[in-house]
Amino acid sequence: MMRGADISTHQERIAVVTGANRGIGFEICKQLVKKRVRVVLTARDDLKGREACEKLKGGGGEAVFHPLDVTDRQDIGRLETYLRKEFSRLDILVNNAGLFIDGEKLGINVDLKTVRTTMETNAFGPLQLCQMAIPFMRHRNYGRIVNVSSGLGALTDMGGGYPSYRMSKSCLNAMTIILADELRGTNILVNSVCPGWVRTDMGGNEAERSVEQGADTAVWLAMLPDHGPSGQFFRDRTVIPW
Repeated sequence: MMRGADISTHQERIAVVTGANRGIGFEICKQLVKKRVRVVLTARDDLKGREACEKLKGGGGEAVFHPLDVTDRQDIGRLETYLRKEFSRLDILVNNAGLFIDGEKLGINVDLKTVRTTMETNAFGPLQLCQMAIPFMRHRNYGRIVNVSSGLGALTDMGGGYPSYRMSKSCLNAMTIILADELRGTNILVNSVCPGWVRTDMGGNEAERSVEQGADTAVWLAMLPDHGPSGQFFRDRTVIPW
C-alpha cells in the first residue's frame, strides 16, 4: 500500500465514513470517491467491510478498509494510529453508523439496555470520533464533519414512539451545535443531515428515497467550500429546524 506522504496532494482529501459496508454509508463512499476523495471505509464486520471496499475499488475508486466498532474506544485508537501512519491527516469525517432497535417499544416501557446500546452507537461513538478527528483537522485548519441524523430527532417535530432512536439523534444534533460553536472561526465545519426515509435495510423497501438521494446532502456537506455553513441541520441541501 502506498503511504499517505506519497499519494497526498493539496487537492486530495482523506475521508473516514463509519458504518459504510452497505446502504447510505456505502453510497456516501461511492459518491466521494467519484470526487477523487481517498476514502477509508469502516465497518464492524471485517468480511463485509472488505467486500464493500473491493466493490468500490472495482468501480475505479480510491478506497481502503479499516475495521471499526464506533462504541469501542480501542478501535477508535487503532483507527487514529492508522491515519497517522498512512496519511498524517484526516479531512472529512462522516458519522453514519447507527442503530434502530426500538421496535414497538415506547418511552413508557423501553428498557435501559436498548437506550444505552442505541446511545453508545448513535451519539457517544460519534462524539469520540469527533474528538479523535478534530486535532487532525486543526493541524491543517481544514475539516468537514457530517453527522447523519434524522428528522425523528428534531425537537420541533418530536412525537411518541422510537424513544431510544429519537433521543440518540437529538443528542447527535446537540453535539453538532456544540462542536460547531467551539470551532467557530476555524475552517472546520460541523453539520447534521437528515437523509430522509431511504430504501435500506433500516428504512425498508417501502421507503420513498433511493440511497443515491439519501447520500446526496451528506456528500455535499462533506465537500463544502471554505466559509460554508456550520452548526446547521440539512435535508435536501436546505436548512431544516432542529
